[in-house]
Amino acid sequence: MAPYTMYSIFSFLFGLVLGSFANVCIYRLPMGKSIVSPPSSCPHCGFQIPFYDNIPIVSYILLRGKCRQCKQPISIQYPLVELIMGIISLALFIRYGISYQYILQLLFAGSLVVITFIDLHHKLIPDVISLPGILIGFLASFLLRHLTWLDSAIGIVAGGGALLLIAVVFEKITGKEGMGGGDIKLLAMIGAWMGWKALPFVVLISSLLGIIIGGGALVASGKGIRVKIPFGPFLAMGSLIYLFFGDSLVAWYSALFV
Repeated sequence: MAPYTMYSIFSFLFGLVLGSFANVCIYRLPMGKSIVSPPSSCPHCGFQIPFYDNIPIVSYILLRGKCRQCKQPISIQYPLVELIMGIISLALFIRYGISYQYILQLLFAGSLVVITFIDLHHKLIPDVISLPGILIGFLASFLLRHLTWLDSAIGIVAGGGALLLIAVVFEKITGKEGMGGGDIKLLAMIGAWMGWKALPFVVLISSLLGIIIGGGALVASGKGIRVKIPFGPFLAMGSLIYLFFGDSLVAWYSALFV
């Protein structure tokens, strides 16, 4: 087997394992539980899950999506998150190879995945992810090829400040909260990792996704604007799209004015 193929497979499998850990974070962080101990257990019956039932994706298939002990269904979210992280890890390896760039961007992308699912379930973006994420993103700017520390610093201020301004203006006009504090800190974190130049594209992509997906969800629910849809997942998706296709998007946008 060629080394590149072997490393590609390894990066995908590594992503699956990280996806399994991401599921632990998604489940435990909103409840304030430790992500290290105790070992994973069934949320229905408390059965401690043995290692052979904790193999990413494979165990879900072999167990037919049910707990070995109580036979209650296992959420499809578990293999889905694992698969998403596997694909992201492979894509980052193809882009950066085995390097510190790969590791750092995988940390950033994994944080976005965890934030997405927590926000979907709880309409909450934990400070324990976003605030350290801002600091780590700024420190990473000294290592990432595409980013300078100044771009990162401006990104933090611009990201958090832009959404804060929008939230304040919206609340003044409508008397309702338009943007949660978690979203503001999340965009500051995105600015730290991606720099201020990425923010207009990330916000535009996120807004379009919010209109298309969020609008469709509102129509499907039949409840109209009474349903609150978190914006964090759209910011995360916009960031991931820009992470992989940002150069092409910038080139396409620039070509419009040539």
